Order: sequence, then structure tokens, then C-alpha cells
Amino acid sequence: MNTFIDIISTAPAKDSEGFATADDTILASVRAYKEDRHGSELWTNMAAFSAASSLFRFRKIPGITITAEMLITCADGRYRILSAEDVRGRGMYTEVLAERLEPSVR
Repeated sequence: MNTFIDIISTAPAKDSEGFATADDTILASVRAYKEDRHGSELWTNMAAFSAASSLFRFRKIPGITITAEMLITCADGRYRILSAEDVRGRGMYTEVLAERLEPSVR
């Protein structure tokens, strides 16, 4: 467990002038193992997830189901969840493949 992450849910909200904005809600803050994409055998076998740039593994959070509509934030930036699954079906750890979101430059 080498980094702290926040699991975020985004929902549209209207501001006082009626414009829609994205409202972030932190669902959980946990420690996680983070591995960036590189040329290892593990990443070679995950060729179907070519957009995935990072893998996160953390303890299962009671009462929260991780879905692709959520985001992960850490010190390195924001990540969009591509897939989440239970590690070995034991209900102890969750493994998430995520894509780093790059901010748009104007």
C-alpha cells in the first residue's frame, strides 16, 4: 500500500445562475497499491485494456460498490475507472484498472 487515494462520485449540479457543473463527492479515502503501465508480463496480458494507464489495488470498502462511473484521485492526478473486480473472488481486495485524465489546455 504505497499511496493514498480518494474514490469520488461525480454528479451534475446547477449553480446559482442555472449552469450545470460537475459536483464531486468523496466516497472513501484509503491506502492503495498503485502500479503504472510498463512492459511487464502482467500488462502484456491485459492488452484488451489498452487505455488503462494504472492499476490500483486496495482493501474492499464495506457498503461501497466500485463502478466505472467513479473517479480516483491521488497525488499524481485524476483517474477514470475502466474496470473494477474482486481479487480472486475472496471479497478482501478490489483491483481497479484506470485511465489517467489529462487536463485540457486552452
